[in-house]
Amino acid sequence: MSKIKRIAVFCGSSFGKEDEYRENAIRLGLEMVKRSISLVYGGGAKGLMGVIAETVHENGGHVIGVLPESMNKPSVRLKAVEDEMIIVPDMHERKKRMYEEADAFIAMPGGIGTIEEISEIYTWRQLGYHDKNIALLNTLGYWNPFIRMLDEGFEKGFIRKEVRNLLITEENPSILLDRLQSEKYTVPEKLG
Repeated sequence: MSKIKRIAVFCGSSFGKEDEYRENAIRLGLEMVKRSISLVYGGGAKGLMGVIAETVHENGGHVIGVLPESMNKPSVRLKAVEDEMIIVPDMHERKKRMYEEADAFIAMPGGIGTIEEISEIYTWRQLGYHDKNIALLNTLGYWNPFIRMLDEGFEKGFIRKEVRNLLITEENPSILLDRLQSEKYTVPEKLG
């Protein structure tokens, strides 16, 4: 398996109620810098998105932000935390560009947008649009309800075991990055 050089991280533009969300975002950012892995993210300096971007940027790592034109505002770009900022026309192009730029994907805690982003890239993996690894940083069990829903889908016959097993889940950023780098999964042809 080739070395991961860039990871797209999906996460909240809010901080969440627990300090551990922010602390784990910092841990992940520091671990990425230590491994010379660049960050690809949705751009801006708000919430957990800003925390991980600032951590990577201020510790000598490389940060690529991808921001839709409608969000290219001072209220989003509170301070420069990116080495490269790519401005795209809309949210669809933002996700497409992030997906193209990354070698793997991680979702940290976040809201509807984060859930949508991780679900879409997971679906694309199932359909064979890419073969990149996907993971959840499950800080304080944030993703447990999502994981239970996937397990229920498997139990009820809607999700194949191979597809369910695609999603790497860890609470520790270092272990998560180890697994993203070392594990490789194959899935059966969805439409075959």
